[in-house]
Amino acid sequence: MAIEALIFDVDGTLAETEEAHRAAFNEAFKDAGMDWNWSQNDYRILLKTTGGKERMKAHQATMPAGSKQMNDSEIAELHAAKTKIYVGLLAEGKLELRLGVADLITAARAAGIRVAIATTTSRPNVDALCECCWGQPADDIFEAIACGDQVANKKPAGDVFALALSRLCLPANKCVALEDSLNGLISAHAVGLPVVVTPSIYTDDDDFSNAECVIATLLDADLRGTNDLPFEYPMAQGVDVDK
Repeated sequence: MAIEALIFDVDGTLAETEEAHRAAFNEAFKDAGMDWNWSQNDYRILLKTTGGKERMKAHQATMPAGSKQMNDSEIAELHAAKTKIYVGLLAEGKLELRLGVADLITAARAAGIRVAIATTTSRPNVDALCECCWGQPADDIFEAIACGDQVANKKPAGDVFALALSRLCLPANKCVALEDSLNGLISAHAVGLPVVVTPSIYTDDDDFSNAECVIATLLDADLRGTNDLPFEYPMAQGVDVDK
């Protein structure tokens, strides 16, 4: 069966965004007069929890008894400040797409393969990344965009991929998900999507043994295989969409 759409995760998949997110969190904490400061090791653990506000709650839960506890409204306000900082960092051009991403999207679109996003991150972050890396609005690049703040349950639940499929009006067996994390893999599989994984710097120790294909970068990807993808792209061997 021919692939009709590619559905991309954002953070860690399109670009190694997590260091920019971590920097933005730490700056927001500092601006708020807090003593939180997430190291790379801290953030690797925190990324097992999807969603920025959810990560803050998870970290808060580890604080000693008697520590000040933020309520949901305060967490949302601090997260909004963090998002503003993150968008500012990307506006300075401090981010590049991962290897192979731009070429694959260009080739897919030229061949009539639709491209979409299914991400836990918020829409402002998607827009900021696309303006930074493509110099274009996200809607000019991706036909459908599904974000974590538009669904009831974030990854590893399948909600955001289900929303992307709904907006594409396509069944899962005509699409391929591109992910970098175990939570993303579980989320895509929850709605029946085959998954190509390109581990990021923060997910290179995740167990991707259930993925249909695991490759270092999208320069190594080959979605042709059994799927009759109607363009040539140098990649490792293909993905069986009926697996």
